[in-house]
Amino acid sequence: MAASRPPSSFHKQHGRNTMSVVGTLKGDMPHQVRSLYRQLLRQGEQFSAYNFREYAKRRTRDAFRENKSVQDPRKVQELVQKGLEELQVLKRQTVIGQFYQMDRLVVEGGISSRESGKAGQVVGQKQHGYD
Repeated sequence: MAASRPPSSFHKQHGRNTMSVVGTLKGDMPHQVRSLYRQLLRQGEQFSAYNFREYAKRRTRDAFRENKSVQDPRKVQELVQKGLEELQVLKRQTVIGQFYQMDRLVVEGGISSRESGKAGQVVGQKQHGYD
């Protein structure tokens, strides 16, 4: 069994333990920031609802673009910590969102729903979009 480190003072103050996520970000700070960016984008893609997916991608890109000129290591570390917390929120929300499946929107194209017949055979499918 691996020895675990005690939570930092930040975690004690805020009542959170994000050590499992912090463990996924290894290496120098630019690498950590790129890794966090990719994780946030990938997690955003897990939303089943189109609008949530697009919002998560847009919000991630905007936040990173807004802070790309930050040079202060402490500020960068604070932003990474905030990003890790947002990643945890995204993970929870994508799991919750999977309980509430919705038909695909017209902008997504493809098959939106099916009607099943005997033995799980597909009887009819609605197809949205232009041919």
